[in-house]
This record gives sequence, structure tokens and C-alpha cells, in this order.
Amino acid sequence: MNRALVVVDVQNDYFPGGRMPLEGSVEAARQAGRALTHFRERGLPVIHVQHVSDYHGARFFLPETEGVKINEAVAPLPGEAVFTKRYPNAFRDTPLLEFLREHQVRRLVVCGMMTHMCVDATVRAAFDHGFACILLSDACATRSLEYKTVSVPAGQVTAAFMAALGQVYAKVLDLEEFLADESTPSEK
Repeated sequence: MNRALVVVDVQNDYFPGGRMPLEGSVEAARQAGRALTHFRERGLPVIHVQHVSDYHGARFFLPETEGVKINEAVAPLPGEAVFTKRYPNAFRDTPLLEFLREHQVRRLVVCGMMTHMCVDATVRAAFDHGFACILLSDACATRSLEYKTVSVPAGQVTAAFMAALGQVYAKVLDLEEFLADESTPSEK
């Protein structure tokens, strides 16, 4: 079964000093970089997704800024697919679905940022398009959230979204679990 890695929005604005720093972004990018190396070494498709916020009032991922650039930890190599999106769902108004179909990809390994927004939307959409998904939990990062009078720490946001996605939409693994599973002889 042909598979591909989808790296969602690992961009400079999510790192310390950026316009929207996430908790654990450096560590998540390191793990995403390891996943990227794994796929590159095997000659498997790699897809980079880059969010650009070109609407009035946008606060981060602004065009022509350092913050919009894909972070060096997962920088695309020449020839790797890079899709620009303007919505949380990486399939919406992008050629991602056509690319995956053209390359006969049926299984996606997803990592990236923000877990509760773009990663969530992309994994759910992938499932709806019929893809089997693996979500690399420690190669994702998010931030703390507020709901009315409740403060939700980033770790709890991550746990809630991984638990929800793991129910139906994806097999949720950390990178070491994924790599161990990859070394088990079977059709991938």
C-alpha cells in the first residue's frame, strides 16, 4: 500500500520568537524531521503544507515574512511537493487530493502544527476522502486554549484531540511506535 508523509504547517511563526509560538514546537519539529528523514531514505512521497494568511486582519503566517516560511527542521528538498493553503483543512482549495490520487497514495502519516486546528481538520478530511491515517502524536504541537472561564493547558488540548482522532479517524502513535511498526515485516 503506497503511503506518504504529510507535514502540516511547521512554520516559523509557531516557534519561539514567532507571532504565534506553540508549546513544544521545537521538540515536535525535531520528531517531524526524523519522520521526514525516514520517508526520504525510503524514497516515499513527502508533502509539505504551508499556511498563508492573506486576509485582512491576519496576525501570523503573513505573506513575505519570515514567520510564513517552513521551519528549517523540516525544510522541503527540491522536488518535494509543497502545497499552500488558506484554510485549516489542507485539502480545501488545494491540489492535495489530486496529487495523492495521481501517486496512488492510500495511507497518510500526518504530523505538524496546530494539533487542535489544522492537524485535526486535515486528518478528518483525509479520513472522509478514504485515506487510512497514522497521526504522529509527538511530532505535533499546539497551545493552551480558553473556553469561557476554563483554561485548558496545551498538554490537555493535545491529549483530548489525540484521544478523539484515535477513536475513528487515525491510528495515533508516537514516532518510536511508528518506526517500530515500520520495522515489522508486512505490507505497508
